[in-house]
Amino acid sequence: EVQLVESGGGLVQAGGSLRLSCAASGFTFDDYAIGWFRRSPGKEREGVSCISSSDGSTHYADSVKGRFTISSDNAKNTVYLKMNSLKPDDTAVYYCSAREVVDWNYWGQGTQVTVSS
Repeated sequence: EVQLVESGGGLVQAGGSLRLSCAASGFTFDDYAIGWFRRSPGKEREGVSCISSSDGSTHYADSVKGRFTISSDNAKNTVYLKMNSLKPDDTAVYYCSAREVVDWNYWGQGTQVTVSS
């Protein structure tokens, strides 16, 4: 059974930091890209960042470039999202997802990040 389990969300003041984790199981981790997405009330889901488990290549949304860092520990089948200089606009439910080729096939349950001003 494929599982993606996010953790690490919480309440933080503007300017603070959090590190999200996405623990994956049930599929061959090295064959997938793992992405982080977020959704806040009244807004569409936004792709935040993704990483290829095979070659480590990364991508970031313009809104988080320079503040967020995605990384992967293939030995632990876990992807991390380190979020620095957080802003109230970063408040959202953050989801991780796995993509084998084109579609984001698998999703976690999400973790809430709230940034207070």
